[in-house]
Amino acid sequence: MSAKKRWIMVVLFAAAMAWVESAVVVYLRTLVDRLEPYQVNPLPIAPRLGEAEIVRELATLIMLFAVGWLAGNTKRARLGYSLIAFGVWDIFYYVFLKIIVGWPQSILDWDILFLLPLPWWGPVIAPVTIAAMMIIFGTLATQFDQSIWPSRRAWFFNWSGGALALLVFMSDAIHAVDGGIEAIRNVLPVWFNWPVFIIALVLMAVPIIDMIRQIWKARKRGSAVSVAAGEMHFGLQTFLWLLLYKIVSRDT
Repeated sequence: MSAKKRWIMVVLFAAAMAWVESAVVVYLRTLVDRLEPYQVNPLPIAPRLGEAEIVRELATLIMLFAVGWLAGNTKRARLGYSLIAFGVWDIFYYVFLKIIVGWPQSILDWDILFLLPLPWWGPVIAPVTIAAMMIIFGTLATQFDQSIWPSRRAWFFNWSGGALALLVFMSDAIHAVDGGIEAIRNVLPVWFNWPVFIIALVLMAVPIIDMIRQIWKARKRGSAVSVAAGEMHFGLQTFLWLLLYKIVSRDT
């Protein structure tokens, strides 16, 4: 199967999985009367649902990683396809929630993004932006020259940005830690730290920028080589024609 077909199949799988995820979340939120997560007592205690939800989140990550592993034939390709799967799944998760229950009403609506190790809070646009970056990186890693890869410095910036974004998502829960589990469960953030998050996005985008730069340079070199080869071919062809003309002229 070609890389393009693998990309399409991973996207189809992730989109289908997003519908399943959205439907399950609707079922769970209906049971606890929390279709819109941003309200008083956002994480109500329900028998066995909390533990099941945490395991479900871990299972989701395993499934996304597994499809990436199966689609790729190298470590780089496997990482790329896993990120594509995660990004497509995350974006379509919100698209399908909007279709099913009409939420989110805005890309700035607050959502509980994850529960481990503490609840992550953020406006919908925040995880969607990161998901889009995952898709872009995964596409560059799987659909272009496999020799092109971000430098170690680029990865350092990326991991630093990721850690910074996690701190932004969990900042309210971190501040509530001293109050115990009950305080963490009842956190309702009122302000998202956009300045720090934008810095985190820029840092996370460094590997993408690095790969695009390498691809651009490789194509420029390829163009220069093609022009040089064409000129050489034309020169050789001209020389042969002149040589043939000389030979014919002498015979005549």
